Amino acid sequence: MEKKHFGTLLMGVIGGLVFALGMCMCLIAEWNMANPGIAVGCVGGLLLIATVIRCRKLAGMEPIHVSIKLIGKILYAFFAALVFGVGMCMTMVLEGMMVQGILVGIVGILLLIFVIPMCLGFKKTEA
Repeated sequence: MEKKHFGTLLMGVIGGLVFALGMCMCLIAEWNMANPGIAVGCVGGLLLIATVIRCRKLAGMEPIHVSIKLIGKILYAFFAALVFGVGMCMTMVLEGMMVQGILVGIVGILLLIFVIPMCLGFKKTEA
């Protein structure tokens, strides 16, 4: 593994851990740290964005161009992740909502699966 790729790996791991810690701070009521959790989650998100920028730069790729199509994909992925998260909350937090939470979670998983072909597209294969 090259040194530059190891640095990107470390940035991604640290960013993911900081983001996850911020989300835990927000969502675990016993911690009573919602406001600091938002700040920590934002720092983790910024680290992850910096990791993507660095990875693209090291690979020699051009910067991401913002377009309406890209914004639509991001909004769809955000919505799909929210549906999945609502299903998880229904299952783990709300009393008597286990079956409904599992169903909503399955819908969220299906929505998330469709993010991949939406972003990468389908390739034609010759038979």
